[in-house]
Amino acid sequence: MSNYYNDKVVWITGASSGIGEALVKELAKTSNAKIILSSRKEEQLYEIAESEGLTVSQYAVIPLDLNNYKNMPDIASKAVASFGKIDILINNAGLSQRSLAMETDIEVDKHLMDVDFIGTVALTKAILPYMIKNGGGQIAVVSSLMGIFGAPMRSGYAAAKHALHGFFDALRAELYDKNIAVTIICPGFIQTNISIHAVTGDGSTQGTMDDATMKGMPVDVFAKKMLSAIAKRKNQKAIGGKEVMAVYLKRFFPALLARIIRKAKVV
Repeated sequence: MSNYYNDKVVWITGASSGIGEALVKELAKTSNAKIILSSRKEEQLYEIAESEGLTVSQYAVIPLDLNNYKNMPDIASKAVASFGKIDILINNAGLSQRSLAMETDIEVDKHLMDVDFIGTVALTKAILPYMIKNGGGQIAVVSSLMGIFGAPMRSGYAAAKHALHGFFDALRAELYDKNIAVTIICPGFIQTNISIHAVTGDGSTQGTMDDATMKGMPVDVFAKKMLSAIAKRKNQKAIGGKEVMAVYLKRFFPALLARIIRKAKVV
């Protein structure tokens, strides 16, 4: 990671658990970055920052609910006011799904799109004018391997993540001459509570840990790899175990991947 994050202001959404929490811990341990922590769980954000030994001059907490996307301009203004600028926005917050398409209420599909796509896009649009005025910056977004290919039980989630790729690929081209890099991170199976909090067909949470997630890459290892990819200003990076090979199958052997996906254990 070298010294890429030193003296930068890094804003992390979904920072109260999972990947977001791991990113906060790694940055606190390896850099002198100023960190803005956001999620719906304000109290937990303070607990994480304090547990990592961050002083009040090193972090700020900005409550954030991606579902309330119309509030993003005000939230972005508050975040910028914390340290005067935002160098890196890491769009990490999101919601997963575990239900068959035909058994999923359309309102659940809409909720997934609002949180995983619209909220993320709204926050990004709200922060861009500040980055442009500041002479540049970087937008990172946590997508998923489901943003590259689809799998059973993830139809609405995969749709939202595919939408992220379309938007941020276009945005990268638009911002090329503004000195703003765009990095899309595609996790595979990572050891977090994502499956426990995933929504089912009626909108209720699954409440259980998937076997594949439990056996996935440790989240602290993932956080190191993700921060390294951002520091290298990668356009896109898939991170995980053997499931990452599906990215190459999708590109070169799509019919083979389709057969594998039909039979694969995806929970």
